Amino acid sequence: MKIVFVGSVEGSQRALSAICTRGHVPSLIVTLPPEKSARHSDYADLRPMAEAHGVPVHTTLKSDSDETCAAVAAADPDVTLVIGWSQICGPRFRGLARHGTIGFHPAPLPRLRGRGVIPWAILRGETEGGATLFWLDDGVDSGPIAAQRRFEIDPETVTARALYDKATGALAEMLPDLLDQLQSGARPSRVQEEAEASLCARRRPEDGWIDWSAPAIQIDRLIRAVGPPYPGALTRLPGGEPLTILAARRSAREGYYIGMPGQVQAVTGRNFTVYCGDDCCLEVTDWAGAASPPALHSQLGGRLSPC
Repeated sequence: MKIVFVGSVEGSQRALSAICTRGHVPSLIVTLPPEKSARHSDYADLRPMAEAHGVPVHTTLKSDSDETCAAVAAADPDVTLVIGWSQICGPRFRGLARHGTIGFHPAPLPRLRGRGVIPWAILRGETEGGATLFWLDDGVDSGPIAAQRRFEIDPETVTARALYDKATGALAEMLPDLLDQLQSGARPSRVQEEAEASLCARRRPEDGWIDWSAPAIQIDRLIRAVGPPYPGALTRLPGGEPLTILAARRSAREGYYIGMPGQVQAVTGRNFTVYCGDDCCLEVTDWAGAASPPALHSQLGGRLSPC
């Protein structure tokens, strides 16, 4: 069976490794030019794996371009896999594969269609995550489901990294099995229940700015939602320099600190504790963008402020 594989992120790399190990080596890999890697915080270079398996690579900025469609058509695919691409594939591109084009979505479709679904799942306190392989159509993540895994998540502790890894792990298990089915002549397809659908809006880096007047639980969710493999939550040091917050936890000393939202209440090594808008505190345990943690407010007026 001839396969064209399209992708450019960590999940793409994991899926490509899984199908190659099973013997489903693509005829062509389509990916971003490496100089455009900044488009994705979770970018992964697929060229070394392509070289290891002797697969030609076509780099492109747009899957619907004339050049890309010509390259895919020349590969004469039975199926095209679009795994971690973040572009809508038009009807001309989708129609190039004999049996159709399959996409991947890190959510339990039809719920949480759209963009930024891992951060949105954490921000909304979702208790169920998922991974879905589906046949691409004219809609947004609305095509018939070819394979799906659902799993429980703890909304109070799950991080973007943990949810990302859970979804891409399920992808790596499902995709080789699905290709086995397609190779045998089956074509799994289950129509999505439109009444159960929800659609997530696009998120941008500036949506990660922290408002320290919000409740600690809300800020904690934001930090977990936009942390690695995404850019992280943002705040500013007293001098105005940006600081990226990568991980935090609720302070164990509830009711001990009294202050104003954004004030640094304690500094212990690299960790520092910040007062939030509901009289609770968060202890920041991982951060980037400064040479040292902010000082206690009593020394430097080290107040963190939103953008």
